[in-house]
This record gives sequence, C-alpha cells and structure tokens, in this order.
Amino acid sequence: MARVLIVDDAKFMRTLVKDALVPAGHEIVGEAENGIEAVNLYKKLKPDLVTMDITMREKDGIEAAEEILTIDTSARIIMVTALGQENLLTKAIKLGVKDFVVKPFPPERLQKAAEKALA
Repeated sequence: MARVLIVDDAKFMRTLVKDALVPAGHEIVGEAENGIEAVNLYKKLKPDLVTMDITMREKDGIEAAEEILTIDTSARIIMVTALGQENLLTKAIKLGVKDFVVKPFPPERLQKAAEKALA
C-alpha cells in the first residue's frame, strides 16, 4: 500500500484518481489544487507517490514536479494529462517522472502506472 498525494485543479479529477487508487489498496494522504500546494504538501507529507496534473494555474505540474524532484530525487511522480500535451510529457520524463496517464483513463491504467512507479 502506498501513501498518495493527488494533484489536480479539478475536484472531479481528484475524485476519479482516488476512486481508481483506493480500491487497489492505496491511501490518499493529501490533495492539492495547484503546484504550489503540491510542493508544500509533498514536503509535509512525504508521500510514496504523487499523481500530478500538468495544466494548473499558479504553478503547473511540470514546474511542481521539477521542484519536488529537486527536493527528493527519489520522488515517484505520475503525470495525469489531457491529450495533446506530448511536448510537455517529454520534458516531464526527462526530469525523472516515472509514468504518465492520459485523461480520460480506465482505473486499471492508473493502477498499473502506480504499480510500475512504486516497483
């Protein structure tokens, strides 16, 4: 079981992520609406896994992932993204993000990404 931080500016997306990961045995330890909250909560909660939306106001998912990976090089982050953001995904993978899931996703896809990132 992993302790998970969910980062997405849309509450319904955070709920979808939660609904996919909780039945797989993971515990949701925090939720953030933007990259600034994500970085602060990461420092405080030290989760095993972060699911990160790319497009958010104030600080986007790429910037937040970069900052988290600077703080903790072993951080495990999965980007959750809309179609058409491939250029941003390439940057995220180069930074050290473990995997990505394209919205909308079947719960199994996110569960597999989580297993892979935690392995």
